[in-house]
Order: sequence, then C-alpha cells, then structure tokens
Amino acid sequence: MAIEIQNNTLSIIDGVDIQQVTGAMQNIAMFQAVVRKTLKQNHDFGVIPGTPKPTLLKPGAEKILMLLGLTSEYDILEKVEDYDKEIFAYTIKCTLLKGNMKVTEGLGSCNSKEDKYRWRWVYEDDLPPGADKESLKKKTYGNTVKYRIENDDICSQANTILKMAKKRALIDATLTVAALSEIFTQDIEDMDLSGNPTEATYTQKVDDPADYVVTFGKHRGKRLGDIPTDYVEWLAKNANEESLRGYANQVLSNAGENKSDKNEDKSKGEKKASKKPAPNVSSESMADHFAYVGWEQLCEYGDMP
Repeated sequence: MAIEIQNNTLSIIDGVDIQQVTGAMQNIAMFQAVVRKTLKQNHDFGVIPGTPKPTLLKPGAEKILMLLGLTSEYDILEKVEDYDKEIFAYTIKCTLLKGNMKVTEGLGSCNSKEDKYRWRWVYEDDLPPGADKESLKKKTYGNTVKYRIENDDICSQANTILKMAKKRALIDATLTVAALSEIFTQDIEDMDLSGNPTEATYTQKVDDPADYVVTFGKHRGKRLGDIPTDYVEWLAKNANEESLRGYANQVLSNAGENKSDKNEDKSKGEKKASKKPAPNVSSESMADHFAYVGWEQLCEYGDMP
C-alpha cells in the first residue's frame, strides 16, 4: 500500500511543469510584495498583542479581492438562535468566484459564549447593585480599573455575532486564495485588540506617531492624532507601554511645533500686509476691486493664491 501511494505521488510530481510552477511562485511573490506595499497598518491590517504576525482585517481582505478581480458569496451552514437561553452561534461558508467559476472557499464561526460577547468591562460606578468587586476579574490601565461582569444584553448582539462569522469566513478564503498566510494571520481582531494583557506583546511600529492606534480606554480604536489633546497628555505620562508614552509625547511635540509655525506664518502675513499698501479701491473699476480682494488674501495668507 505504501509503495502504491509513493508511486502515485511521484506520478503527480512527474506530471508537473516545473517551469510553469517556477513562474507561478514568482507571481505569488510579486503579488505579496504588492499587498505589502498597498495595505495600510491599522486600517487594512492590525497588530494584536501576543500574535507573531499582523492580522488581516476586513478592509484589507476586500482590497485584495478587488486586486484579484474576485467576488464573494455566503452560505449559513449552521445556525443556533435561542433567545430564551441567550445562545447564538453561526458557521458561515464564503465562496470566492472569478466570474461564474468557484476559486476557493473559507469557513468562519462565531458564538455568544466567546469572551467578547459573554462579558462586559465596566468602571466601578457602573457595577450592578450588590456586586462584590473583590470576586470579579479586573484589569488596570494606569490609575483606571475596570471590572468584568456578565453581559445581560446578548440578544441585541445576535446580528453582530452573525457578521463576525461572515467576516472570519471572508478572511479565511482571502488568505487561502492569495497565498498570504505567511504574511498575515486569521482575523482575530475581536479577541484581543482591546489590549488585554498577554504573555507576549507586539509593539506597533508607525512612521507617523499620530497613526498609533490606542487599544484601550474610551478612545480605543482611534488614532492618537484624532483624540483630544488632554487625553494624549494623560497617555504621555501614564500609559503602561513605553512606546505609547513616546508616541504620545511626539504627537504633543509636533502639535506644538505646528502651532508655532502657524503663529509665525500669521505674523509674517501681517508684516507683509503692513508693508504692501493695497490699491485705492474707490478709484478702481469693479475688476480691480476683485484684484484688490485677491491682494488682501495674498498679504494675509502668504503663498495662498
């Protein structure tokens, strides 16, 4: 039996066009390079504490399918919807198509017993009456403490759970068809993008400090450049991660430099306005009046046309 299997394997290899395979492998490498260059961190893919590779996100998967000219279809393979027991579970199949030809499939599942849906993290003031905070699991961010309690509103998340299963199926199919498993891992953004402590952590690396994404607190999921200055100042002093404190300080420093440059530009504009007398509008035609308005704008804004 073993000899027969070995002979079949050799027969398959003998039938392969090595030159064609070599060309295909080169094309795959070139496509992977295009993907690396095209996709943007924190939008198309993200970094999750404790994972060795970036995680492909839904926008990134959709871009890859556009590059390949593929479309997607979905089927619900398994469904559990028990509103009395508040249990919801879905298994979705994603089929990728090139025209009418099926290219590959991917599977994804999600259920209400996963930590993201089963529990809620709340501040002490939001704990239910009579709750024993000493017996609850908690996590600390600087001077802020949150407690884990049972989610008492699972039914409102049924559609969210269904969509998560659908998204996981899409990511699974995309990683397969584009041979990107060596670059990205499966979409597990719902498991730990919240920044929960893990044994290992992955430090975000961004060219612009403003692009660093905060993974905890009331501004979780937002860029440093998009959150209020007072919160960035708090992060610069109190964030647990040294890299985050550094990025926050850089954002504050850059904001100060930009403010200084704007004040300097405004000052220069005022000087230009005082040194360059404007034409006498009352003695000019209507066309010259519009030219005068343009002159004033030039004096006020410098190089603005």
